[in-house]
This record gives sequence, C-alpha cells and structure tokens, in this order.
Amino acid sequence: MKITDLKSYLVEMEWDDRPGSVEPRNLVGREFIFVQIDTDEGITGWGEITNYPGNIGNKAMQRFTAEIKDFLVGKDPTRIEEIWARTFRLFTYTGTRGATTAAISGIDIALWDIFGKSVGLPIYKLLGGAVRESIPLYTHPPEPGSNINKAREDALEIVASGHKGFKMDPMMHSLDGGNVGFLDGGISAEGAYRAEEITAEVRDAVGPDIEILIDAHGRFNVPTAIDLANRLEPYGIHWFEEPVPVESYHALQQVRDSTAVRISVGERLHTRFEFIPIFENNLADYVMPDVTWTGGITELKKISTMAEAYYIPVSPHDASGPINVMAGAHVSATIPNFYKLETMRYDLSGYNPLIDVPLDIRNGDLYLSERPGLGINLDEEYLRAHAVAGYGDK
Repeated sequence: MKITDLKSYLVEMEWDDRPGSVEPRNLVGREFIFVQIDTDEGITGWGEITNYPGNIGNKAMQRFTAEIKDFLVGKDPTRIEEIWARTFRLFTYTGTRGATTAAISGIDIALWDIFGKSVGLPIYKLLGGAVRESIPLYTHPPEPGSNINKAREDALEIVASGHKGFKMDPMMHSLDGGNVGFLDGGISAEGAYRAEEITAEVRDAVGPDIEILIDAHGRFNVPTAIDLANRLEPYGIHWFEEPVPVESYHALQQVRDSTAVRISVGERLHTRFEFIPIFENNLADYVMPDVTWTGGITELKKISTMAEAYYIPVSPHDASGPINVMAGAHVSATIPNFYKLETMRYDLSGYNPLIDVPLDIRNGDLYLSERPGLGINLDEEYLRAHAVAGYGDK
C-alpha cells in the first residue's frame, strides 16, 4: 500500500453553543483544519490540526501541512514510526516543535486511521487494547463567566448532562485580547476579586462532588498567578492550568513552590522532549498534551507512558474538532494513568454535519465502537463546500 495524496482543509461552519436550550440559538463560527491522506488501495485516513489564534494561525497551518504532500506520496502509510521521524527531521534546522509537530500530528493521526482500516481494527486495539470500558470527559461552559447568574446556569446545565467535571476561566472577562493577546501578565484588583466571586458562586451551585478546573491560559506573570491560585484554592478547585506562559519552566517552578493548588500543563508542549523537564523537576500534578499539536497518536502514547513512570495522570487537551476527540480517546482507552478527556462542549452534536456517525457520549462518558481506525469518517463533500477560499483540497 502506498500514499497517493495528501489534502488539507481549513473549514468554517456555524456551531450552536446552546443546542436544545429554551433560549434563542447561540450560533458561533468555528474553524477546523482537517487532513486527508489517500492510498492506492482506496483507504482514506483522517487527521486534524485545528490551531490558534483563529484564522491567522489556521491559514498558516493549512498551507504548511499541504507542502508536505510531495514528501509523503509513494510511502507505505503503515510505516508510521519512520514517517514520523523523517518528517520531524525535515525541519531540524528551522524548528522541530510547534508548527512542525502540529503538521506531523494531523498526518500521524491519519496514518493510524489508515492502519486500523487496513487490518479491520480500531486504533486502541493496535495500541495494546483497552484498560477501561469508557472514556470519562470534562467539558466547558459556552461563556467565560462574566455574569455570575449565567455562570451558575451553565455549570448546572453541564452537571445535568452527567459530566462530573468542567473547566472555566473566571479571569477571561477582565483581560484584553483573550487568551492570546495579553501583554504584562497582570490583572486588576477588581478582576481578581471577580474571578474569586464567580468561582465561589459556581462551587455553591454544583456542590462539593463536581470537579471544577480553572484555566489561566498561560497569561499571568509569577506574582499574579500565585495570587490567583491561592485565592481560588478555598473553593476546592481540581487544578490551576497553565498559570504562566509556557516559555519559562523557572516561572512555573516559582508558582509551584508558592501554592498548594494542583498544577496542570502541557497543551502547548510539543513532543516527549518538552515534557522531560516537567517530569524530572516535579513541575505539574497533571499533564495535558494535545494529540493534534504534540505529535499525534504516536507521540501522545509515548508521553503518556513516560508520565506513567512518574505516576502523573494524563488528561489530553482538546478544544477543537471530532478527530481530535476520537484520536485522544483511542490513546486514553489504553493508558492506566488517565484522568479525563477534554471536550469543547457537553453537547457535541454540532460535529454531526462533519462526520458519518455521531460521537457516542452518555452521561459524561465517551464510548468507542468496534469500527476500524478512528471509528468515524469525515464528509469530504462537506469539507469542500465549507473550506475557506484558497485553503482547501491542497
């Protein structure tokens, strides 16, 4: 079997953030980058990259990935380790992390999908088989929580869906530029107070048994991160995620030494190599590599095995599309040191126009099927119809 083509699509679609709600529909625009690899045996594999910040990052990544086509055509798609390593080394002089590993991720996921389909088995069985019957999930409310009443309502809606945990950013409303536009790493006194007030109200609404995860989005300087973590600790937060920008392990160490709150990092760490300092220096209680950014299924499995040696739980990051969810789920099914898999919303029916079968989510758990490969396929006609002009089928 040989690779005959690689296509990459930047897709825009409308997403209903409040499906089934009594309120008016809340349609928002969503972007996804999908990768399609075709073979001479008629087997197609699907991958995903979906990146930030929005259209700029996604346009760049779609074009970047498309340029790898000539390197892949003619190769045996089941030689996944070799393709991973050789693609990685293509960029050894210009940088092997970030954009490189995002492109590798999409390709790697598609290759595993092909491998599974070629032997008639789901990917998790090729990775050693399942150690659990379902994949527990945590999710997000549709808003960052600037309105306390809305934050309570959103939290209760998630709990009613059967999820036992959710993540929110109660600081987002007080910062300019969202999670990519910060400058000095600070927050106003009013913003810090508001974050504490929102967290307290949400904890009161959901009770003591629901896990509340706080995402700082890597925006804060050291003293601000320490202050926020310690402010929110009394409300039983399960973890404080990415307290400082990812570039400084030293800054992370300072926060780690100054708070008793559990720390989670990893969505912006690429490959096993960038996780070594986290493990060796005891810098986090949880790691959360993203299967579509850190190096694909191949690399997520390796990072998870490394984390197991340190007894650190793995909770794969996901804030994008259905391939991300399913790729992360197949690895999660096979690793003993798994916590929960992240999803963008508790109701993922918004993915349905993209895929041939809906995701099987019941009471906050995802169930994998016996279908080969990832277990889902993308609708190529839908991708073509919703591709951004100039950023599809190349």
